Amino acid sequence: MEIAGFASHDNNLKNEGLQTGVSLALTAIITYSLKAIVKRKRPYLAYPKLITGKATETTYSFPSGHTSMAFATATALSLSFPKWYVIGPAYSYAILVAYSRSYLGVHYPGDILAGAIIGTGSSFLTWKLQRKIQFGFKIPIK
Repeated sequence: MEIAGFASHDNNLKNEGLQTGVSLALTAIITYSLKAIVKRKRPYLAYPKLITGKATETTYSFPSGHTSMAFATATALSLSFPKWYVIGPAYSYAILVAYSRSYLGVHYPGDILAGAIIGTGSSFLTWKLQRKIQFGFKIPIK
């Protein structure tokens, strides 16, 4: 979005792109910090006789990084462009990503829920802060 904003000289699109990038960075920091703190084994590693992992991951399980990034993206896009044709596909994608993590045997349902909350919360927080900075602290120029 930010690149498209620069190409079209659209300041609003530049701001939305920057907000999306910041929300993804915040989501990644929170997600991977929690992974390092919690150190939860993947389901296919914790229960190898019950769960066959269809993918292998090298990091810890909690929270789901794929899910948190997908929901951060969906929320940022939905807040920036509140139209049904943006919101529907964005959240459909995020839900499919979340489902795939469980289907592949690499995450518990709690990992997925936490990822969705982190991604959604990070994007909403950065969106509110951007609005506060952009519109809340205007200094009149004469």
